[in-house]
Amino acid sequence: MEKQEIKAIIEGWNTGVEFLDTRQHLEVIVPGENLHTIAEKLKNSPELQFDFLLDVTAVDWTDRFTMVYHITSSSLHHVIVVKSTITDRENPEIDTLSDLWPTAEFQEREVFDLFGIRFRNHKDLRRLFLDDSWGFPLRKDYTDQNIKELK
Repeated sequence: MEKQEIKAIIEGWNTGVEFLDTRQHLEVIVPGENLHTIAEKLKNSPELQFDFLLDVTAVDWTDRFTMVYHITSSSLHHVIVVKSTITDRENPEIDTLSDLWPTAEFQEREVFDLFGIRFRNHKDLRRLFLDDSWGFPLRKDYTDQNIKELK
């Protein structure tokens, strides 16, 4: 399915999304409060069948976070990039997608561990790699206390 066909289907849902037409994949900018609803439609839509979540990550822009999801259809062979902005840096939070795609469970835990973004309704949100004495090392404002001590 071509990007324009996917875009037309999503536009028909009247969900307030924006689109970025990049060379490779269609990018959809989704308001955080609509993320779960739109993700559910992407997965369950018979025309789209986005049944596999490839990747979950975040980007720190110093004044906000952007969640980035790469989702594919294993039967129809198209890919979409879904992005959602989190503006609250003190308590960053967004809905989990692990109930829709089980692969999100560990990927969301990794984002939580490294960025400190919490996922509402995640069934097991805890750190994967680091203990609580660490901050969130992929944040732009992170400073490593061990490096300070070496100077």
